[in-house]
Amino acid sequence: MANINETISEVAKLNPELARQIQKYVKDHSYGLVFERNLPEAIRLYKKEPIAGDIVNILPVRGEEEKDENKVSWVVKSIKDGVASLEHDGETKDVPVEDIVVLISYRDVIYPGLKEIDRVEQGNPDDPYHMVINSENYHALEALTYAYAGKVDCIYIDPPYNSGAKDWKYNNDYVVVDDQYRHSKWLAFMERRLKLAKQLLNPKDSVLLVTIDEREYARLSLLLEQNFPEATIQMVSITINPSGAVRKNLFARSDEYMFIVLIGDAHVNQVKGFGDETEVRWWYLRRLEYASRRGTVKGGVAQFYPIYVDDATLNIVKIGEPITSDVDRYSVPQIDGTTAVFPVKDDGMEMNWGVTGETLQRLIDEQVVQVVKNTRSQNQPYTIKYLSENYKEKIDEGRWAVRGYREDGSKIVVETGGKLTRTTTVWSSKQYDAKTYGTTILKSIVKDDRFSFPKSLYSVYDALKNFVSEKPDALIIDFFAGSGTTLHAVSLLNAVDDGRRRCICVTNNEVSADEQKKFIKDGLRPYDMDWEKYGIANYVTWVRTKCSINGVDVDGNPLDGDYGKPSKGLDLGFKLKKSDGFKANAVFCELTYESAWPIRLDRAFDAIAPILWMQAGCQGPIIKRIGKSYLTTDFYGVLFDYGQASKFCEKVKKTQSITTVFVVTDDQRRYSNMCKRLPGVEVHRLYETFLRTFEICGEGGLD
Repeated sequence: MANINETISEVAKLNPELARQIQKYVKDHSYGLVFERNLPEAIRLYKKEPIAGDIVNILPVRGEEEKDENKVSWVVKSIKDGVASLEHDGETKDVPVEDIVVLISYRDVIYPGLKEIDRVEQGNPDDPYHMVINSENYHALEALTYAYAGKVDCIYIDPPYNSGAKDWKYNNDYVVVDDQYRHSKWLAFMERRLKLAKQLLNPKDSVLLVTIDEREYARLSLLLEQNFPEATIQMVSITINPSGAVRKNLFARSDEYMFIVLIGDAHVNQVKGFGDETEVRWWYLRRLEYASRRGTVKGGVAQFYPIYVDDATLNIVKIGEPITSDVDRYSVPQIDGTTAVFPVKDDGMEMNWGVTGETLQRLIDEQVVQVVKNTRSQNQPYTIKYLSENYKEKIDEGRWAVRGYREDGSKIVVETGGKLTRTTTVWSSKQYDAKTYGTTILKSIVKDDRFSFPKSLYSVYDALKNFVSEKPDALIIDFFAGSGTTLHAVSLLNAVDDGRRRCICVTNNEVSADEQKKFIKDGLRPYDMDWEKYGIANYVTWVRTKCSINGVDVDGNPLDGDYGKPSKGLDLGFKLKKSDGFKANAVFCELTYESAWPIRLDRAFDAIAPILWMQAGCQGPIIKRIGKSYLTTDFYGVLFDYGQASKFCEKVKKTQSITTVFVVTDDQRRYSNMCKRLPGVEVHRLYETFLRTFEICGEGGLD
């Protein structure tokens, strides 16, 4: 609306009455969400080597603030001996390459790659990797649409709230409170990203979660309705600051909002129960903490014994005698038709059961033990759950009640009250306090409070749990990742229910406005190492991810406390020490910008290799080009030389876990032939499909 208002203002100078009539007409005929969609949006690629034809800005002299002249767009005509010849509106200028930066519009065609910076591996080799991507999020989303179009289960984002306090940039400038285009910029910025997000989400069953405060919630509501007309949209209020944030001459603000966009069959995962009652969480019988492994003082010898499970009925038919640490578990007697189950993790570590055999038998007799198949583990083919003996006390107190029996004979035990705040549209539990469970948790890891207002770990945990608790292999994306709370919450959720969910976080590497001012004064530029190391991605997001998985702070010291019961609000069913970390793998990457011709000529495979690996599921090693005619892992393969197609197909069929392959060919018939020879396997053509994807996006295919 800013442009029309400017026009009306000009008309008013000549004809005030006509201006009033125009203003009234605009007001009477504007419906829905009206904003300027064609505002230019461009970003600077400080690490891209400029080439002829690029649009660039000339950087300010080191030590000086940016001026209007530094925002002028120049065309690179040629580059020779480190000097770029530039042109703008007939004016030419020669500038050292080090003093220019490539400028790219959201409409421009880009060909992304990924460069691995670091990784952490605390899970099994075959476990999927989380990813943290350092990038401007629009182009990262384009890369993700190539890999995951229609495959994402959940997107959780916490976008800039547009407070006017220099909390986000548009066209490389902070958006301030008196910017007349402020709301249009924010809406245009969000709409472009939401259109890409929509391409990522599974149209049959997925959810988009967006948090916001009072400044833009009304506009965001309309924007979501316009872009997701087929979805069911709900909003919840979350108390994140019980004491209230000051709003001058207004009520102190205690809450923020979360929009829930339910797509297809997506729904809130209601815990089974009766009416307002919720079924209690059963504990895993196998201990999880490292201190309870076999042979330790905790649990002793008495809590390592075989449990014989009938393979047909899943009933426990016998509890074996405890065995000492010097006895091989495979030496215990076998019973026909049963499996002897021991408390063994996926990685082979022998743990202890949570109770002695005598106590377990009492619980079986009281029908509070369950056995379910565990198809993801060879070491423990059955998962055993139970309710501890104090369940009877809770029933006597009226907090719990028995509401029937399952087919396996176990009791259905429910909470008669409590935990109701998580199923209403008002979330007010103490665990959502952003200061205590956001800022304090982050500071305990990174030892710095540079990142402002991180989300409560438990508010994100509960938000995700409501929609992916029944999807143990869910793919979750956060493209406003900030401090990395979403990935931290996914790791915690996986630890609670042995899930294998993946989280992909995208964040830029910006510094705060105050830091930027200081760094410029010190003669630094954004691509300098002494600037980059303090950016969000490098200094906060990846550090938090790596440290939380390893169970240490940034100095290598074990983290204090556990993820158990913050303010008695969250009950995981067991205590999980923060120092134990998470059984998870993660990789840190930086988005790169490649040229089309090296890709077409098969000279840039290693640059896009991580994107192909990401598309194949983020499992196992990343295939790199090493002169072979074809290469495979246990999960995907790449055929470089079609002359070896028969051998490649034979290898793929033999490795039954391979679900995705890439074929380097410019021949459509060869590609079609590979699809026929590998039924049930996703076959992708390189490099045509890769290049075409980004050409469509860049040519305004989303508008």
